Amino acid sequence: MTTVMLVHGAWHGPDCWAKLKPELHALGYDTRTPALPSSGEQPTAGMHDDAAVLAAELASIDGPVVLVGHSYAGIPVTEAAAGAGNVERLIYLAAYMPDRGQSMYDIHGVPEPEDMSGLFPLIDDPRNSLYGDLPDDEAEQLVSKLVEQTVRSFAEKVDAAAWRDIPSTYIVAEQDKAIPPALQEQMAAHATEIRRIPSGHSSFLSQPRQLAALIDEIVRTA
Repeated sequence: MTTVMLVHGAWHGPDCWAKLKPELHALGYDTRTPALPSSGEQPTAGMHDDAAVLAAELASIDGPVVLVGHSYAGIPVTEAAAGAGNVERLIYLAAYMPDRGQSMYDIHGVPEPEDMSGLFPLIDDPRNSLYGDLPDDEAEQLVSKLVEQTVRSFAEKVDAAAWRDIPSTYIVAEQDKAIPPALQEQMAAHATEIRRIPSGHSSFLSQPRQLAALIDEIVRTA
């Protein structure tokens, strides 16, 4: 049985996948939802720490894995999957898709911070940028659950680019207000194939059934 490993983005935790997991289970997939140590209460971990956690999780899974990274998670996923023999496909869901030697700062073309310690400020207007296509009450509850994120996670550069050796699919979120669709399209040029979903940044919350069906289609037609 194929395992779909879902990796959350910045300021989030594994609970963000609560709507998508049952939809994938109904389609016959196992799921794993590891927690990234760069997110949480007073975190200090960086991107390499996140990648090490993901590599260990991958090593614990018997059978094929489809590795899905959302948003920031595309960066540690890119490093962690390099050399993992059981990853059959990488799916970048409105995610950063770095090449070797790149950080999030490099992708955005902005100078890296001299001081990598401390926390990165929460994204502007999280209600609309992260959850723009969700009802107000649900979006406000989700914003209240956001946690802290380290500067190190955004500033550390990946040592390997797994998409150079593993087939990859980039899912562009066409109404995204957090990562501009134009930037997503630019990064998606690295991918083996490009798919699109008419959603905001968090399609696993606004369109979980449609997203599960899209993941299933990607896996079955690979």
